[in-house]
Amino acid sequence: MKKRIISLVLAIALVFAMSACTGSKPQSDPQVTPGEAAEGGEITVGLYNDLDASLDPHMSSSSAATREILFNIFEGLVKPDSKGNLVPAIASSYTVNDTADVYTFKLREGVKFHDGREVTANDVVWSLSRAAGLLGGDTLVADVAHIASVESVDGDIVVTLSKPDTEFLAHATVAIIPEGHDPLSSVIGTGPYKFVSRVVQDNIVLEKNADYWGEPAHLDKVTLKIIEDPETLVMSLRSGALDMAVRLDASQIGTLDNMNILEGSSNIVQALYLNNAVKPFDDVRVRQALCYAIDKHMVIDLASDGHGTLLGSSMFPAFGKYFMPELTDYYEPSVEKAKELLAQAGYPNGFEFSIMVPASMQSHVDVAQVIVELLRPVGITAKIDQVEWATWYSDAYQGRKFEATVIGMDAHGVAASDLLARFVSTSPKNFINFNSPAYDAAYAAATSTTDDAEQTKYFKECETILTEEAANVYIQDGASFVAMAKDLGGFEFYPLYVLDLSKIYKTK
Repeated sequence: MKKRIISLVLAIALVFAMSACTGSKPQSDPQVTPGEAAEGGEITVGLYNDLDASLDPHMSSSSAATREILFNIFEGLVKPDSKGNLVPAIASSYTVNDTADVYTFKLREGVKFHDGREVTANDVVWSLSRAAGLLGGDTLVADVAHIASVESVDGDIVVTLSKPDTEFLAHATVAIIPEGHDPLSSVIGTGPYKFVSRVVQDNIVLEKNADYWGEPAHLDKVTLKIIEDPETLVMSLRSGALDMAVRLDASQIGTLDNMNILEGSSNIVQALYLNNAVKPFDDVRVRQALCYAIDKHMVIDLASDGHGTLLGSSMFPAFGKYFMPELTDYYEPSVEKAKELLAQAGYPNGFEFSIMVPASMQSHVDVAQVIVELLRPVGITAKIDQVEWATWYSDAYQGRKFEATVIGMDAHGVAASDLLARFVSTSPKNFINFNSPAYDAAYAAATSTTDDAEQTKYFKECETILTEEAANVYIQDGASFVAMAKDLGGFEFYPLYVLDLSKIYKTK
């Protein structure tokens, strides 16, 4: 770790001296096809973070690391495929009325829970009602808080919304669990893998669901091994103690000659997220100054070895029509402009602040280190506070007790609102405390219209406001590397934060 930081600092110094830089890109082959699938077998997969304390799928909607694993255990009425399409799952089909406030789902026959019980309409009504807070408790899944009622009509599920929502289907991925079941007592879903056991901070064991309604998993057993130290994770891959690991960064794959390396996108918005409610970041001029001071092209070259896609707002390319590449270079790097804005804001000599970063996420640590160096020329002194994931989640995300943090925000589904809803001033997910009446108005307009073109226009207005008001310093949708043993195949990248274990197989 120390050598990595020193090399980054030296590289930055060289860049400033030469006014140019070129990243070296590691070799990867996303087209590796190791052979024909063999059924059965087991593997061990490395994870850099443990899952949430609770595996209740309705309570884990904020943790991407947990959701990507629960994807294999739980299913909703629909689910995303690897191309980002929403396909029928527990529902076999669906219809939407003209005003986009009534969705009707026809249940698939023969779907069974992991305990052998067949899924019924009552299970679906209860699950959606629980998630939406219609059973007398709190709303557990914010994305479905606007469900007014859920009914079973002639065996179909009729969901009535309190307002039109053309994106609701993307949130009909909410997990269906048995009626009245307490997920804290046991983990029961309908997915291709069953939960077997868990040792906190050590491992999670899954086994194949032999009664799965769809295409079954290839492997009989998957052990997810928690290894939070990045160097130990790489050593475990090199030794063969791990068969696979995902979401590696460019610095971790250079010595993995015993593995096949695949490269895709992280599908995250990596940024220097700023707490807009604390000084000096409550001043838009300070936030804009940071945007001018931080050359994100340099960040990608130095911290990510040239891999990654530049971002200018809270949207990444997988979202197609919503992505605005024209915002990428809205702030052209300028030390002079940054100093001018700082002086206007009352900080002619700069200031000091802390960047909180989960220590287990090497790509974020490296980006933070480059940012520290890039801020020095404008008089800003930043220090990095590396913490455990659980601490980051409780203090920064939930408690909003931070000044700045480097992290990646993902989307829960394939709706633009999944990335943009968190910046509404009243959103419980608005951990940066962004407060813009213009943003709130644009978001409200986007989510109240049923006209696709008009909705897209307003969502893009939201993105533009985030950029203009410098809510954060947007960096990149980072490259994501997957290391797989050479006798494994079947991995598919998703445009979401998903690890689909059901497609992975050993070769014959």
